[in-house]
Amino acid sequence: MLTNFSNWIAVREFLDPTDRRLAKLLSSDGQDSVNQLADKLQLSPPTVRTRLRSLIEKNILKIVGLLNLSERPELIAAVVGINANAQGHMDDLIQKIAELPFVTSVSLVTGRFDLIVEVLVAGDVQDLYRFTSELLPRVAGSGVVSRSETFVVIKSHNKWINLPRGCWEPGVMGATDEVAVPLTR
Repeated sequence: MLTNFSNWIAVREFLDPTDRRLAKLLSSDGQDSVNQLADKLQLSPPTVRTRLRSLIEKNILKIVGLLNLSERPELIAAVVGINANAQGHMDDLIQKIAELPFVTSVSLVTGRFDLIVEVLVAGDVQDLYRFTSELLPRVAGSGVVSRSETFVVIKSHNKWINLPRGCWEPGVMGATDEVAVPLTR
């Protein structure tokens, strides 16, 4: 266990103060240009561009558009707690679940569950049902998931999300790009 902790510390220490400031600026506004970032960081644009490219290539930073979940009533978010019997194969299970449609993240956690899976579906709880009753058991294999519990998010604050595969994407497990609720208020 100490080895894993040491690895985690090494990853955290990898970002120097300048990369941390760059990541912080982008997490506040991902639309800033390299020149704007350079001005804020008091660095040259080529230096910022090189640092940014390096962070992206190392899969440390991703610049994406996020949706405010509380402003999208047609999106249904859920948290699925899973108890798994995958001794020695937990990383494989996490990877397989992460690749499923509608999954925004998978985390190995402490507490009463082994895994927490965040799921997002567009306007149809049937997709959530299919995820928990068909996709999850199929990818895990027989007897691997000993128990799961699904918590549907009924209200959230400051929950910005990326759209997972299957959400507003035709042809993925019955998902549709049609939106029953208007996009404007």
